[in-house]
Amino acid sequence: MSAIKTFSHKYSRWFLPVSLLLGLALWQAIIWLSGLPVFYLPSPLQVFQRFIAELADGVLLYHTAYTLLEVILGLLLGSSLATATGYAIAKSLLLERLLSPYLVASQAIPVVAIAPLLVIWFGPGLFSKVLICALIVFFPVLVNTVVGLRAVPQNLRDLMHGMRSSSFQTLRYLELPAALPVLLGGLRVGATLSVIGAVVGEFVGSDRGLGFLVNVARGQYDTTMVFVAVITLVALALALYGAVVLVERRMLKWNQ
Repeated sequence: MSAIKTFSHKYSRWFLPVSLLLGLALWQAIIWLSGLPVFYLPSPLQVFQRFIAELADGVLLYHTAYTLLEVILGLLLGSSLATATGYAIAKSLLLERLLSPYLVASQAIPVVAIAPLLVIWFGPGLFSKVLICALIVFFPVLVNTVVGLRAVPQNLRDLMHGMRSSSFQTLRYLELPAALPVLLGGLRVGATLSVIGAVVGEFVGSDRGLGFLVNVARGQYDTTMVFVAVITLVALALALYGAVVLVERRMLKWNQ
C-alpha cells in the first residue's frame, strides 16, 4: 500500500494530462472504427480548429463572458441569501419547521420547469438568468450552512457565553470559522450548479450566452459548434470550482 501511495504522490501531476490524452484517443478511435460522419461526431482536431476560429473572431469570448456574468451574479445572490437564511434556520427551530416544507418542495420541482415562468415574469434579459442561477445554488449552500452552524460544539458556545460575548462576536470568532469548511463545500457544489442554471435560462429565452450558442447550433445541425460550446461550459465550471477551492485553501490555512 505504501508503494502505491508513493507512486500516486510522485506522479499525481501527470494523471490529469494522461487522462485527457486517453479520452481524446478513445474519441478518435471511435470515429475511425465506426466511420461516423462529421454530422454525427466531429473529430477532436475539427473541434479544436473550430474552437480557435470562434475564439479568433470574438464570438466565443462574447458569449462566454455573458454566461460568466450570469453565473457569478447568480452565485453571489444565491449564496448570500442561502447563508443568511441558513443562519436564521440554524438559530430557530420554529423557523425551520415553517420553511422546511417550502424548501423541500422547491427541490422537488425541476428548475427547467420554473425557468419559463421566470422568463415570462421578468423578461428574457439578464435578471431572469441570474435568478435561475440563484435558485439552483440556494439549496446546497443553505443545507451546508445549517449543518455547519449546528455542528459547532456546545462547550465552545458555553465558553463564549461565559465570556459574555455578543451574538456578533460569537458568529465572528466561533460559528463562522467552525462552519466555514462545510459552507465552502456547499459553495463548491453551487459553483458548478450555477453553470447549469445559466444554460437552462439561456435555453428558455436568450439572444446571448453559451446556452444560446448550443441552441442555435442544434437548430442548424452544427455538431462541431455544439461540442465547442459544451467544452467551453465544462471549462467554465472547472474554473469556478477551482477558484472556490483556492479560496477555501486560503481561508482555511489554520485548519490544515
